[in-house]
This record gives sequence, structure tokens and C-alpha cells, in this order.
Amino acid sequence: MAVPYTQEEKERELARIREQFEKCSVKPFVRDIQMEELMLPARDGVRLRTVVCRPRGGGRFPTVVCRSCYPDADAAHRLTAKEYARRGFGYIYQYCRGTGDSEGVWEPNVNERDDGKDMLDWADGLDWVESLGYAGCSYLALTGWVVADILPSKVKTMYLTHYGVFRHTSAYQDGLFRHDILTSWAMWNAGRPIRAGYLDSCRFRPHEDVDEALWGGRLDWYRAWVTSPDREDAYWNTGFWGELKAIPPKVRVPLYLGEGWYDHHLGSAIETYRALSDEARAHTTFRIGPWDHNFNFALEGRTGKNADADEALRCFNWFYGILVKGEAPEGKILSYVCGDDSWHCRPAWHIPEQGGFTLHLAAGDGAGAVLRLSERPPGTAGMVRFTYDPDDPAPTHGAESLMASSEHQGSLRQPEPGWREDVISFVSDALDRDLTVVGSISVRFQAASSAQDTAFAAKVMEVLPSGEAYHIRTGITTLGYRGHSGRRQAYEPGTAAEAAIDMWDIAWKLHRGSRVRLDITSSDFPQYAAHSNYPGVWARQGRARRAEQTIFFGDGAQAFVSFPVIKEDGQSD
Repeated sequence: MAVPYTQEEKERELARIREQFEKCSVKPFVRDIQMEELMLPARDGVRLRTVVCRPRGGGRFPTVVCRSCYPDADAAHRLTAKEYARRGFGYIYQYCRGTGDSEGVWEPNVNERDDGKDMLDWADGLDWVESLGYAGCSYLALTGWVVADILPSKVKTMYLTHYGVFRHTSAYQDGLFRHDILTSWAMWNAGRPIRAGYLDSCRFRPHEDVDEALWGGRLDWYRAWVTSPDREDAYWNTGFWGELKAIPPKVRVPLYLGEGWYDHHLGSAIETYRALSDEARAHTTFRIGPWDHNFNFALEGRTGKNADADEALRCFNWFYGILVKGEAPEGKILSYVCGDDSWHCRPAWHIPEQGGFTLHLAAGDGAGAVLRLSERPPGTAGMVRFTYDPDDPAPTHGAESLMASSEHQGSLRQPEPGWREDVISFVSDALDRDLTVVGSISVRFQAASSAQDTAFAAKVMEVLPSGEAYHIRTGITTLGYRGHSGRRQAYEPGTAAEAAIDMWDIAWKLHRGSRVRLDITSSDFPQYAAHSNYPGVWARQGRARRAEQTIFFGDGAQAFVSFPVIKEDGQSD
């Protein structure tokens, strides 16, 4: 049970680990290492498969621990463990219950706090363990976060990448479910093989019943996800998820937090960093690079000579610095600037000298002309209409929140403006200066629909002088969740309402001579569920209808895309 992992991908990962440790400045000095497996009992008697690797013989060693639900990655864990042991470390990894030959029933998330605490307390009591560090990426980072406030005394630091504890942020955007992450993950980790087509599953209505209709039986935890669209729903604020998001303010050890601009956990990870205690943040590095969830370079048409993604090596160096050399890292945020191949460093999330750059939606210069983005608000009122059909949604290409459709993830070259009848494109004049954007791009416009509820999606691009357009950021909202209230509200069909789309943060250099393009439509599938154009919980809608959509601009209508722009130059890390 895991993300599908081919033999070729396994071999590539092993080669990448070997290559990174070959570059390590700490050369192997331990010739004889030992590796053993044991079935470590949890507090309820369930035994969990635990693998221990360390230098043979006496002595006390700094030790790294992790907990995983992905047995397909066992060879990578074994290789990593041996490389650590050859350099004087212990390394312990354990499989979550119900996975990797551990006993018990696999149920995502539920048992990780108790099982993780039991494993850490056991490791803390080993006489050969001098100090402990916790490592993990994705679900393996979750297993770290869920115990980060109850660490035993020997745990001095944690290295957690590509995860955030605010689960609703990773699951929803203004009432629309992130299919390509959570539907695909549920199908891969259901505890049984699922033969149904992935896109057929995403399209199924009412989606709440997809498990019994197509997947061979109920998955109550998936049903809870798809029927809890409100940020304030009890599901996200009590039990496991409520406990998890309460942990960051209680953390006291230094952290390394790693993220990618095109990783689906980015939004949640940013919230998590900002929720840390001052004590932890003062010694935490938060590094965001140009990667997708698997640390692949995600900027098509760009070069990334400075886009170092050597995470295995960086992780070792972090633990070596703290556990062996006794260093106290200085808190900082490192942001890779896309399009500039540079890194921007700042001590805190807020940038006091941050400015802004705004482009307003406007009509074209003549009949049939491409709609414009203008630095000056247009004085003449305008509008544009299109039809949105939920059974023919605009396909995702260039995105921040994909996994199953990973070939469409990242900053990708885009089709021509207005490439579908339901895609409305606005294009600016050529920029007369370079602009470095760091922060959240926002889109605002007045919209109306013939439906009682509907969606509006936006995509912001840089159009190079060559005419090639590359995706920077996407976002989506619904009229039912307008204003980011977190709860549904009524909409009267035919009336104008504000569509407010705040995109995930980005660091991006817009170049002089480039143009900005904004596409507005009503779907982005399967990154997000296709809105049925009916009000209510999306997963309980058994029908769909077309909707006539209108966008208003000009003559006082607030319709613009706004960029947070910084003034200082980037700094290398």
C-alpha cells in the first residue's frame, strides 16, 4: 500500500542516494556494521516490524529514526541506514501497523501518535543511543509531526519535508476537493486492490458512494474527507486532525522544513511554519525549492543549476551538525526564485518592504481583440460570458496540487489564449522592468452565474518574448464559499458577487519584455472536483447542470490580478 513505485523508480532512487553520499564531506570510517530486525510491541500488544542498523561493537551513537507505511521503499531505507552507520550513526526505521509486515490493521493516521511515542520511548531508552533525530518526508513527516510535542529527552531535532499539519488546506479550496491528491491516495492505500479507473472514480456522482459503487466496499475515512468541505467542520478540528494542527506551537526543538513550490502540501506547510513556537522558529530552516512532491525540478523550459535537491545529503548534514557538532542552527527562510535560478533568504515570513504590482482586467482594443490586463484601471465597463459544463471540465495542465496526474504538475508551457470556449484570456503589454514576486498572487473580479452555486478558476502565466506562456500559479473559488468565510453561504442566481482567489505563495522573477496572462474559467479537473453547479456538499450531488457565467470589469468594478513584489536582491544559501 503506497504510491505506485516501479522497479525503475526504485533503482533511480537508490542511485540518487548513492550519488549524494559519495559527495558527503564526512567519509565512511566504520567498516563493520550490523543490521537486525525485531517485532517491537506497541502499548496494545500489536508488534511492529522495526529495523535497526548501527556500527558493530560497543559505544554510543547519534541515531536517526523514522516511521513509514511504504514497504516498496525498503531498499532505499536499508541503503540510507547503512550509509549513516558507516559514518558513525545508528539508524532505526519502523513500519506503521498493517504495513511492511507489521501486525495490526492499516488505518491511515489513526494509530501514529501512540505507536510513534512508543517507538521513540523505546529508542530513547537504548543504552547505545547517544542522541536522536527524526527524519521523514510526506506521510513519514506526518509520523514525525504527530509526536513532535511529546518527544523524549534524547530527541534534539527533526527533519520533516513535504508535509503540513493543516489537513483541510491540503484537502480543499473554497469547498472544492483536491481529487488528484486524496482520491488517488485513497485508491492506492485502501487496503485492497482497486481496479476502477481513476478518472471514472473522480467523475462519479454522488461521489460519497464511489467506494461501494466502484471500489468494492466502504472506506469510512475517505467518506469523512469528501463530506467535510468546511474548514470549521468538526472532522478537521477534533480527533486526530484537531490534535495534529495544535502541535506546532508546542514544538521546542530545531526543525528543518523542506517544501517545493509545486508540492501539494505547500499551503499547509506554510501555515504550519507560521504556527510554530517562537522558540522553535528561532532555530528552524524552512527551505522551498522548485520541486514537485518527489523533488523533481518542476519548471519546464527553465534551467536549474542552483536548484539543489540533494535531500539525502542535506538531511545527513543537518543531523551531523546538530547531533555530532552540537551546532544551534539560525532560523531562516530560503526561497528559490523561479526564473532567476537564485535563492532569496529572509529571517521571517513577513517582508516589511514588500510592495505591489497590479494589473486590471480590461476590454480589447477592438472587436474580437484579445482581452487585456492594464496597469491603469479601465474607465469603460465591460463583461464577458461563457458556458460551463461540469461534464466537460477544463483539464488540468500546469498545477500545484497533483500526484496521480504528475505529468501535468509544475510550471508547464500553456496552450494559446482562449484555447477553449470556456477559457477567457487576458494578456498584458510587455513589462518595462523586472519584477521579483514573493508571496501570494491574488485575483479579484465580479462574477454572476445562472446557477445557485458554481466555481471560478484562475491561472496566472508569464508569456516570454518568444510567445511561449508558462504557468506560475493557479487558484479556484466558489460563489458558495466566496470571501473565504470557510462556510457555505447562499447565492442568488444572476446577481454580481466578488470572486476572490488567493493563490499559494510563490517566488518568481517576471522579466522585462515578458507579458502577464490571466486565464479565467470554471474548472480545473482533476486538480479539483468539477463543480456540479448545485449548492450543498459537493460529494452528495448526484446530478450536474450547465451554467452561464459572466465576468464584469471596468467602470469601478474591482477586477484585477495583484502581485507582491520585493525590492531587495536575492541571496544565495
